[in-house]
Amino acid sequence: MLIRPIKKEDLPELLALAKEAGVGVTTLQANPERLSARILASETSLNAAEPDAADASYVFVLEDEQTGKIVGTSAIEAAVGMHETWYNYRVGINVHASRELGIYKQLETLFLNSDMTGSSELCSLFLLPLYRKDGNGSLLSKARFLFMAEHSARFSHRIIAEMRGISDEDGRSPFWESLGRHFFRMDFARADFLSYVGSKSFIAELMPQHPIYTCFLPEEARVAIGEVHAATRPARAMLEAEGFHYQGYVDIFDAGPTLECELDQVRAVRASGCYQAELVTTEVGVPWLVSNRRLLGFRCVLAIAQKTENGLQLTQGILEQLGIADGDSVRAVPLSAKE
Repeated sequence: MLIRPIKKEDLPELLALAKEAGVGVTTLQANPERLSARILASETSLNAAEPDAADASYVFVLEDEQTGKIVGTSAIEAAVGMHETWYNYRVGINVHASRELGIYKQLETLFLNSDMTGSSELCSLFLLPLYRKDGNGSLLSKARFLFMAEHSARFSHRIIAEMRGISDEDGRSPFWESLGRHFFRMDFARADFLSYVGSKSFIAELMPQHPIYTCFLPEEARVAIGEVHAATRPARAMLEAEGFHYQGYVDIFDAGPTLECELDQVRAVRASGCYQAELVTTEVGVPWLVSNRRLLGFRCVLAIAQKTENGLQLTQGILEQLGIADGDSVRAVPLSAKE
């Protein structure tokens, strides 16, 4: 299994992945024109010596080298909200108290804001169900951290990830049905798509600017606030293990949580190091994420490896996957903190 940057000839397979992902993965919608534009943006960003962060985007694919099939994708947006305002709800508390009446109430509120503007976003994470095993999900998600560690100047100090919120098999979001639909008069999938293609001005024009008291929402909508879709729970747990936290920001459409972390505090960034590749004939050690240190030709794999005094022991097969030779420099980190 190999992580590499996407290429324009990958469009048909990326489109197939987007169709499999379904409603709710906002940045991975089955729209050929938008996906083609994302591929072009990724290639342009990789080819630019100093890309404008407002336009920079990096899309990666997970390739099964035995079949040549693309089985997953993930991406990074260098800076969100620089052209179109980036909206979230901030979950807060409003206190209503009266000493004379002996009443003290803390009521949860939602406040429309753009606090995340300028942050780098982890997005578009999707892996075919058949391949959700053998560390493939960790490789697909965490490979981005090695890329960011190596090319940190291209990214913000704050990294965020908007998690997919609760919706049913038909794409119905209880939060959207209880709140958003009253203001937009369209279904969740349509609103999500309009946000994805950049038509976000309608959000500011139509959403209430004052705090929304969640006690007025149905219980089904209230319990969805800050919760993730069942298929997204492993991704959330993985990011939290890397140091990401929920700080009370949720998506305005499905109320999925936004996780955040400082770039230099992400475990796989902080603990990664640069090592000299040492050729061995037999795999020994624990699972490591290993990448070459290139930009255009970035490659990342999962390898059983062992650190030595002078480097990292890797087999010939791993060196070939990374496109490097014995003695070349790699960036690597143990797959999990416990290792």
